Amino acid sequence: MSKVIDFQEKRNESIEKRKRSFERVLFTEFLGSYAEIDENGTKFSVTMVDISREGCLFQIPFASGSLNHFKNTEYVTVRVYFTKDDFLPLSVKIKHFNEYVDEKGDAYLRFGGEFDKNLPSFQAFEPFIEFIYKFAEYSCVDHGESKVYFL
Repeated sequence: MSKVIDFQEKRNESIEKRKRSFERVLFTEFLGSYAEIDENGTKFSVTMVDISREGCLFQIPFASGSLNHFKNTEYVTVRVYFTKDDFLPLSVKIKHFNEYVDEKGDAYLRFGGEFDKNLPSFQAFEPFIEFIYKFAEYSCVDHGESKVYFL
C-alpha cells in the first residue's frame, strides 16, 4: 500500500518549527518578560518559550519556593517588555505546569496558560502574535547566495 503524503500538513509543521525558532531568538535577544505575582509584588524572571493565538508557555528557573507561588495562583500578569522601561501587561490563566531539564542540565518549571483576551493591552499584543505567525510563514533564510557590491 502506498503512503500518501499530506503536503499541507508538512508545510504547517515546517511553519511551526520556524515560528518556534524565531520565538527563541526574539525572546532571548530582543524582548524581556517578568511574571508578577500579586503576593507582596514578588517578581520572577521569566523566559517565554512559546506564544500562540490562545496563550503562552513560559519557564522560570527551578527554586523550591517558586512552585508554591504559582501553584496557588490561577492568573499571573506577564509583562512583555519591548524597551527597558515599556511593557505590555498580559493576564495569563495558568492551565498546567511541569518540570523541565534542558540539555545543559538546568532545571526549570514550565507553565502553560491562556491569555485573557478581554484586557485592552491584549489588543495591542494580538497583532504582534500575528506577526510571529506571518514571519514564520513568509520569511526567507539568507544562505549567503546573494552578493552585495559597493561602487
